[in-house]
Amino acid sequence: MAIPVLAANSYAAAQKLMEAGSSATSSTGGFSDLVKQSIAAFEGQARHADQQMSNAISGHVDYVSAVTAVAETETAVETLVAVRDKVIAAYDDIMRMTI
Repeated sequence: MAIPVLAANSYAAAQKLMEAGSSATSSTGGFSDLVKQSIAAFEGQARHADQQMSNAISGHVDYVSAVTAVAETETAVETLVAVRDKVIAAYDDIMRMTI
């Protein structure tokens, strides 16, 4: 039951990032602004998961919400690491190019 909710929330977050990316490239900002916004969104999601877990431990929220928030954060971390790896690979390819 939590998997479809997780997938839907991840898709919604990706859509927001894509919308932010399209507006960032059309304005004066660029790739660095998109990266900053993405990292800020990830930090906000991580803080939300921490808050949900604190509330679950103290008994103020149900465990399903807390586990879902942690799973969404885990997915965001995996995505962030994958993007980082792709950026590093692209940088290595550029450095290996001959002039």
